Amino acid sequence: MVDWKLNLANYFEELRILQESKQEALDNFNQFCEFIAEPAFESLEEEFKQHSIRTSIKRRRGRTMEFYIFFPKSRIDNFQYVIQLPKNALELTLKLKIRGRKNRSSPFQESELPFMEKIASGDILKMEKTTLIQDVIEHYRHFNFQAFTAPE
Repeated sequence: MVDWKLNLANYFEELRILQESKQEALDNFNQFCEFIAEPAFESLEEEFKQHSIRTSIKRRRGRTMEFYIFFPKSRIDNFQYVIQLPKNALELTLKLKIRGRKNRSSPFQESELPFMEKIASGDILKMEKTTLIQDVIEHYRHFNFQAFTAPE
């Protein structure tokens, strides 16, 4: 027969471990944003300025990091690269939302995918900022080429 007091104690220990894991995932996400994503987005921002394109970087609710690219000489965003830590995540398994529009008046098209599928969640904090920069450029390029070649 199982001791109910031991069973209850085990439950509380498991709950404590889950809460610690959630906090660790959030701490790791914040570290990722501070040391990898923000510097990568800032480097991209400088380069886009060279092409007269405005960008914006935003952090939301501690679980979302967003990079906006605007239409040339416009205050209307053309493309959004959004990295999210899902609510109740126990590890650094991130989601990527790509939003974009063909022109200033068209509605956003949105897709959600795993973030950097080829990189294990345990290796995200070891990622070079250039890897993230290349991913943003590839998604931006892919979206705009599809938008420019899609039939009306």
